[in-house]
Order: sequence, then C-alpha cells, then structure tokens
Amino acid sequence: MEPLRNMAALLRPGQWPKNVFVLAPLLFARAVAEPGQAARALAAFGLFCLAASAVYAANDVIDAPRDRLHPRKKARPVASGAVAPALALALSAILAAAAIGFGFLLEPRLALVLGAYLALNLLYTLGLKNVVILDALSIAISFVLRVLAGAAAIRVAASHWLLLCTLLLALYLAFAKRRAELRLLAGGAEEHRATLKGYTPDLLDRFDSILLGATVVAYALYTVAPETVAKFGSDRLIYGLPFVIYGLFRYLLLVERGGDAGDPGALALKDPPIVLCVVLWVAFNAAAIYVR
Repeated sequence: MEPLRNMAALLRPGQWPKNVFVLAPLLFARAVAEPGQAARALAAFGLFCLAASAVYAANDVIDAPRDRLHPRKKARPVASGAVAPALALALSAILAAAAIGFGFLLEPRLALVLGAYLALNLLYTLGLKNVVILDALSIAISFVLRVLAGAAAIRVAASHWLLLCTLLLALYLAFAKRRAELRLLAGGAEEHRATLKGYTPDLLDRFDSILLGATVVAYALYTVAPETVAKFGSDRLIYGLPFVIYGLFRYLLLVERGGDAGDPGALALKDPPIVLCVVLWVAFNAAAIYVR
C-alpha cells in the first residue's frame, strides 16, 4: 500500500481543483444544462488533471535537490526518496501522452492547448522559473490555457474579458505565493528558488496591490460591457462584484496572517468563508445568466 500511496502523492490530486478553470467557459457559454457539452467539459477537466500530474511528476524529479531544502517540499516522494526518479519520469511521459492522445480524440484544438500547457511547464521547470517576473507570468498563462482548454472542448470562443480576468487573478496568486516563500524560507530563500533574490517583500506587496485592483476593475468592466449584456440579455452580473471583492480581500488577509499562500488552492479550500464566497458567486452567476 505504501508504494501506491507514494505514487498517488506524486500525482498531487490536491492540486486538481486548480483545473476548475477549465469549466468556466461552460458556465459563461450558457451550456451547463446541455448534457453533451457538460460531458465534454468534464472530460477536458479530467484530461487537464492528467496533464497537470504529468508536469508535477517531472517537476519533482528536476526540483528534488532544491525541494530537500524546503521545510515542506522535502517530504515530496522523489525528494524524500520514496519514488525513484526513473519511475516518476516514466509515469510523467505516460500521463502526458494519454492527455494529448485522448484530448485529440475529443477535440484536436484541445490537444493543442494541452500540448502548449505541457511545453510551457517544461520551459518553466528548465529555466523560466529562474527569471524574475517571467516565473509568475508563466504560472498565470498556464491558468489562461486552462480556460482555453475548456473553450476548445465545448467548441466555443473564449471571451477576451474572461481570459484577462483569469490572467490578472492568476498573477495575483502567483506573486502572493512568492511572498509566502520569502516569509517561510527566510535566509534560505535564494537557495530554494533563484528568482526570490530578485524580489523583496515590499515589491511583491506592490505587485499584489496593483493586481488586486486590476482584477476587480477588469471584472467590473466585463460585467457591464455591451457585448456581455447583449450575450446574456442581462446587466445583473455586476451585482456579483461584492463576492469577487470579498474573496480577493479575504485571501490577502489570510496571506498577511501567515497563511499557506505557497499553495493557493489549499489555502482557499481550507478557509470556509472563501469556499462559501466562491459557491455563492457561482450560484449568483448561474442565476443571472440562466434565469430570465
């Protein structure tokens, strides 16, 4: 059982909730009630989980020496010696091939997006993560690719506003993660992640303040944009803005209190107010979009 448990840990299923961004186009395309479209979106979500696990497995092998310096990451399967590097790389290759192969069967454009995601993360692991600002931007683009994957799966065009809001939100979370790493690793930060020497707490605080405001403004503009109102036949989406503001500010509060922003997904899922806020935001948007 222990080997299976270690292999499961290598896949990091706890990170799969990040792939919920794949389902965003389904909601905003007013296709949730269409069984065929919903099935395609859920399939894309599953395939993105495979691709993400492929990335995590390969990343654990490449980052093992640095992970051993991290108080939490040193327990990862490869860094701790629980899983052999060769086995982790083989599993990564199998998962990547399965994701792209089944993605092509579902929709060729989905396979292209999955391939782009895998390529971006390979570049990130091999070098982009060591370049200040580009490290965070790479993470943000990977979330944009999740949205594009969801749109490709159900064969709709992704809203430019949705892509912009996703990019800004993901950048906000990425820089918050860097801020948490600086706090957690203290003097050993640069040894664990090279780009941390290019950041300071004050700079990251400014980045997050700018991005928090930009995300709120972009979302507000999206909800009242003429094309949005025309598409949904409603101008009620703007009334969901308080949920967005609360969620972002609540997250910032948790980070400042020393929350685990090194894992944004876990931090959000462990906080009942944020979970409730997200549920209410989804419910409100569903009502505003689908109820006439």
